[in-house]
Amino acid sequence: MDLALLRLLRTRGHHPLVELAVVRFSRLGDNAALWFTIAALGAVVHRRRRAVYLRALRTVALTLVLNYGAKIGIRRARPLIEDLPPLSPTLSTLSYPSAHASTSFAGARVLSDALPGPPLYAVAIALAVSRPYLGIHYPSDVVAGAAFGSVIGGHAP
Repeated sequence: MDLALLRLLRTRGHHPLVELAVVRFSRLGDNAALWFTIAALGAVVHRRRRAVYLRALRTVALTLVLNYGAKIGIRRARPLIEDLPPLSPTLSTLSYPSAHASTSFAGARVLSDALPGPPLYAVAIALAVSRPYLGIHYPSDVVAGAAFGSVIGGHAP
């Protein structure tokens, strides 16, 4: 089922301009850059909520570290579909869980204490779904990453 859903995401809604837009959008999640940026800017600009933004910075950093540890422990290889090569390079050959999904959901969870939640979660979902669309994660990597990040975000230090 995982492979079938991956294949579906790799073969529907693909046009060169859409693919380019998704590649560029997905890069916002590289090393949780988008979430670190939102949290850092919020800490500077939104002084009344500074504690939330600082908690978001710590939580996203912790999530990134724990996600990497999980990847090393689990060692699941990224998907390889011969007739559908990945549309974007990756820093690692390890796939499970998705760091884009885990950091996005952790960031959205904590930042929703200071900012409207629906747009944050919409971005988190879009970043997570971009990964199997690009062929660099199985859908289950993204689901696991989203759950992982949600749990960590819910217990933010």
